[in-house]
Amino acid sequence: MKSRKINIAFFDAKAYDIESFNEINAKYDFNIKYFKFHLTPDNILLAQGYDAIVVFVNDTINADMIRRLKEFGIQLIALRSSGFNNIDLKASLNKITVVRVPAYSPHAIAEHTVALMLTLNRKIHRAYFRTRDANFALNGLLGFDMYGKTAGVIGTGRIGKALVKILSGFGMEVLVYDKFPDENFASESGAGYINLGELYRRSDIISLNCPLTKETEYMIDADAIGVMKKGVMLINTGRGKLIKTSDLIDGLKSGKIGSAGLDVYEEESHYFFEDLSDRVLADDVLARLLTFNNVIITSHQGFFTREALHNIAQATLKNIDDFFSGRKLENEVCYNCQN
Repeated sequence: MKSRKINIAFFDAKAYDIESFNEINAKYDFNIKYFKFHLTPDNILLAQGYDAIVVFVNDTINADMIRRLKEFGIQLIALRSSGFNNIDLKASLNKITVVRVPAYSPHAIAEHTVALMLTLNRKIHRAYFRTRDANFALNGLLGFDMYGKTAGVIGTGRIGKALVKILSGFGMEVLVYDKFPDENFASESGAGYINLGELYRRSDIISLNCPLTKETEYMIDADAIGVMKKGVMLINTGRGKLIKTSDLIDGLKSGKIGSAGLDVYEEESHYFFEDLSDRVLADDVLARLLTFNNVIITSHQGFFTREALHNIAQATLKNIDDFFSGRKLENEVCYNCQN
């Protein structure tokens, strides 16, 4: 059992993080120090004197940082996210325990995925700006019925399953792919597991809801795009590096990809969650994407609901309490036991 207050260094803290964590921490009474900036090799000294650190998706912790954190006495890295590709798990093995929040609100991300689909299809983003200028013309706003179309969902974890249910409610045919199929879910939902190539060929809309691994990195590249339907809609609310962005741009320019909705971007750690409106955007690829009127980019906000923030804080602090109380860790991730 804990014999003293646990000291926690909390990085990349936004006002909404502080509010939600302070509310839940009333139960645990941890000593939390909030830092507004990312954890980097340049400021890692700030972790000295703490027992654990709490980090988010854009805090990249490599092998050298793991070594230094271990020297500082850090025992636990608590991710307040489901993804863990930003942590060198091999380096952390037998040195520092890593925990995550596997599912804080699958419905939030699934609903945001559908919001991107509907906005792109019915050109809501373009209509919004037009009508503000008293332009009520319909030219260029033509969409299609979702009913009867085919959606391909890649990844049937909790988010993917929630998405399948929503799309089935639209009367769409839903095709799914997962390295580890859940046949019971397929039977109950009416969705059919198929191989990736067939999913690419048959889908009118493709949604990426899988984790980033060595196998899935850049799974959407020129070859994959080449077998898709002309005019396919591509949605990514998973991880940015699931898509090779340069190939995506080529697909958009050729018309092979009819539209794209991206809540993540492969180089997002330099930009997302920050206000850069007073600067020149230095990323030429991101700037190019923003010029397409058939592309919508949101700033990794799929998770961003009140319910999700509450669940993230609750699960993160419970993970920390379980670790320092010696209880079994339900949400541990490690190099050879990824869950």
